[in-house]
Amino acid sequence: MKESTIHKDNIGFGKLQEYLSEFVYGGIDGAVTTFAVVAGGFGANLDSGIILILGFANLLADGFSMSVGAYLSAKSERENFKKHENIEYWEIENLPDEERREISEIYQKKGFKGELLEQIVTQITSDKKLWVSEMMKDELNMIKETKNPFKIGVATFISFNSVGFIPLLIYLWEFFYPSDINIFLWTSILTGIAFWVIGWLKSIVNQTPVFRSIFETVALGLLAALVAYFVGDILENFFLKQ
Repeated sequence: MKESTIHKDNIGFGKLQEYLSEFVYGGIDGAVTTFAVVAGGFGANLDSGIILILGFANLLADGFSMSVGAYLSAKSERENFKKHENIEYWEIENLPDEERREISEIYQKKGFKGELLEQIVTQITSDKKLWVSEMMKDELNMIKETKNPFKIGVATFISFNSVGFIPLLIYLWEFFYPSDINIFLWTSILTGIAFWVIGWLKSIVNQTPVFRSIFETVALGLLAALVAYFVGDILENFFLKQ
């Protein structure tokens, strides 16, 4: 009973890991987008209430847009794979000699020849599913996406909004419980921690050095915030101080 429970837990964890890349990149986009809005509003000396309105509007609209885009992209990729897979099945049914020759050429390029090559070609072409799979992978360089497009969209939406909410957290708290703290400073610290965590997760997804991944993610967020801050400052001077 205990082993069965552990096995089920591992399966559940594996499913979560499967969509970790969507969570990471959705989270990066969410944090960058919202923090840029906050930094731009701070640079323009906007009221906290206005920054919250702009922040939440961008958070929800961009989060929905990104999740729909991720869903449609994954769905389109799956449909494209299926279309080419059907074409390969048709060619195997109607042009078997040509398709057999292509399999032979593929494995010749891999270094096989003579009797061994003939055995490999015979083995592959005796199974239509395997035959098509080899053609998709080696001729068209297409690998079937196993992840569910809807779940990809959901993972992107959740990560974008959950991580993207962090830059607004201090502003929201300060709105209901006013104090004398430096709102933007604490927002920057909290968002920096979020970028650090997301950068660490990105290193797991991409199998890259942890420090480099964290540095790149934090630097990206800082650069976006600086650009937004100075744009806000410039636009404030141009439009609001005439």
